[in-house]
Amino acid sequence: QVQLVESGGGSVQAGESLRLSCVASDRSFSSKTMGWYRQAPGKQRVWVAHITRDGSTNYAASVKGRFTVSRDNAKNTVSLQMNSLKSEDTAAYYCRDEHTGVWGQGTQVIVSS
Repeated sequence: QVQLVESGGGSVQAGESLRLSCVASDRSFSSKTMGWYRQAPGKQRVWVAHITRDGSTNYAASVKGRFTVSRDNAKNTVSLQMNSLKSEDTAAYYCRDEHTGVWGQGTQVIVSS
């Protein structure tokens, strides 16, 4: 069973940055597309970004130009660099193994205006 563990969340002011990380236990991590999602209070979980095994990336319109997803296959880690944070970015952030559907436990991001 693949396990994903996120870290890096916290409370920041609008305009500041945070970097989230997700470490996977899966030996085949390098061959997988990994996704980031978020769930704001009272709302459904939505897709934020993903990165394919060859490093291609795609972003939701709401974060494009501010967020950057990357991966380090040697460390089984996918990261989400979040810059110019806004109050509407406040949410629990989750990584997901897009092949197995396994989710991490989430990490909370709070952005104060």
